[in-house]
Amino acid sequence: MPIDNARPVLATHSGKFHCDEVFAYAVLRLALGLNEPGGDHLLLRTRKPELLESADIVWDVGSLHDPAKNRFDHHQRGAPLRPDGTPFSSAGLVWQVFGEGAVARLLQAKGAEAFAAAIAAELDAGLIRRIDEVDTGVSANGPVLDDSLGLAALIGQFNPTWDDPAGSGATAGDAAFLEAAAFADGVLRRKVGSLRARHAAEASVLAAHRSGEDPRILVLDRGMPWKGAVFSHDLPVLFAVSPASNGNWMLDTMPPEPGSFAQRQPLPEAWAGLQERELAQQSGVEDAVFVHLRRFVGAARSRAGAVDMARKALGEVG
Repeated sequence: MPIDNARPVLATHSGKFHCDEVFAYAVLRLALGLNEPGGDHLLLRTRKPELLESADIVWDVGSLHDPAKNRFDHHQRGAPLRPDGTPFSSAGLVWQVFGEGAVARLLQAKGAEAFAAAIAAELDAGLIRRIDEVDTGVSANGPVLDDSLGLAALIGQFNPTWDDPAGSGATAGDAAFLEAAAFADGVLRRKVGSLRARHAAEASVLAAHRSGEDPRILVLDRGMPWKGAVFSHDLPVLFAVSPASNGNWMLDTMPPEPGSFAQRQPLPEAWAGLQERELAQQSGVEDAVFVHLRRFVGAARSRAGAVDMARKALGEVG
């Protein structure tokens, strides 16, 4: 539901905080383009019904889930479940409404908003779902495993300790909550950035493959992750050529399946372990640099040389 208030009031419960409400707050701030609390919005951590009633958005408290009213609690009877029966936490509920908007805002700087829906769905299926599972202790896939090194535990450690004066009084834990939210914001930004890069690489790989002369040779003008796109789109790639940071052009082989150390087509056995002049004489490629002894990677000094190596290697299999 749109927020009409120019300085909206965002409310969650007071006291000890958990990953779900902290992460939900980070998502809301991103989606709504909000900065520091007390400036363009007010953050309330309270359990007082009259304050919750007057807030613009309430999550993880209030015993009501009604997206039309921007209410996102999950503790009441009849709280919503994922299609497979996994309960939502407040993070999951907020994500269903504001997640794609938060992702789109993070993608604006790269002009990559077109990836927002796909990235939001992927995050919901992984990161957000995991927050739901840990917070509710319920998973459709079986027992929730120990999270002592996971995001929920790390955020929980921002809470003041029992003997910390910051853990007492009317504003107990408020400053720590903001520190935890900043941490959650950083996690989300890095996750979105990583997924954006992967989607951008996939688009580049598909474009390069469409424009290539031989569908078995993928030629890229920049180094990037390419194997995932080959697998997911079932491309007939055997070799990939791309520039290396040292000025050479790499010739990589394609594994038959994800995680395999084998190759669909290894480089020629006669090239294995050769370098420079020996390799140039054996391969017929003047600027060939090396081929690994295990024949999964090689290099030439030029793009044309690396492509020529790939073509000659293909000659062995027709």
